[in-house]
Amino acid sequence: MRVVQFNEFGGVGALRLEEVPDPVPGPRDVLIRVTAVSLNFFDTLILRNKYQVSPPLPFSPGAEIAGTIEGKGDEVTEFEIGQRVLAFIGGNGCREKIVSKASHAIPIPDGVSDDVAAGIPVTYGTALYALKDRAQLKAGETVAVLGAAGGAGLAGVEIAKLMGAHVIAVASSAEKLAFIREHGADEGINYELENLKTRLKALTDQKGVDVLYDCVGGEHAEPALRAMAWEGRYLVLGFASGTIPRLPLNLVMLKGCAIIGVFWSAFVERHPERHRENTLQLLAWCKEGRIAPHIHGSFALIETTKALSLIEGRKVTGKVIVNPQA
Repeated sequence: MRVVQFNEFGGVGALRLEEVPDPVPGPRDVLIRVTAVSLNFFDTLILRNKYQVSPPLPFSPGAEIAGTIEGKGDEVTEFEIGQRVLAFIGGNGCREKIVSKASHAIPIPDGVSDDVAAGIPVTYGTALYALKDRAQLKAGETVAVLGAAGGAGLAGVEIAKLMGAHVIAVASSAEKLAFIREHGADEGINYELENLKTRLKALTDQKGVDVLYDCVGGEHAEPALRAMAWEGRYLVLGFASGTIPRLPLNLVMLKGCAIIGVFWSAFVERHPERHRENTLQLLAWCKEGRIAPHIHGSFALIETTKALSLIEGRKVTGKVIVNPQA
């Protein structure tokens, strides 16, 4: 079967299209014919060995997939051959077939496409876990989302709005802000042109932000923290800027606010049943049309490098999908 993988840490230029043997499922596994792989910004960090963990090489990008069950182990009774499923697999998704634990697979409901389903687990799963489980967001509170035009940020906007929040989107251009407003944001801040702290305070009548959803880090973290409300919650989701900020902890004390880590993949591993419940809820909302994952573009397997280059160059709004069968 065909795979796109890298044998050394060298950025997107290290990716190669190669042939490897078909995988064989174990007793409790399913063999999935992969029809959609959702790529994320952290895939570009893994390629440069700048992510929190280093994978064993060779390795393929793509931590979340959708497809059709083509084979299964003797002990698997909950799935049938030909059934559509999605799975968070952690990596190695850019390949024509993959083996997953049956417990990691989740049925895709009718009316939800494979491309959309593949884009649900990481970004929307992280958003729901962050806002519901970690921040305990309440209807009527204000949520500011840094990097709101990317896949992770856009999911944060949509889930926060669905939960009844007043949402402030923060992005780097008027075009991106207009796009995010179409997906539910109430206000927008262009941090390239406006003072982030001043505008966040102004848009909240000087009260400050109840929940800060930060998947960017870098130089915008401190001014965002300075705009937090009393007993606000600063959610740390990642560092798309490439820089881990050093925050003055006296601000945390003075504002009585909390800095809360959101390590979604660890949550999935430690609490698989809660993760499954969250994913089923997201799929139901998707089927009902209450959330609408935006697909920026779909690419053939051989175009994986191009797809990741767009993500790395901040030229993407929403999700990027690779179809290994194309």
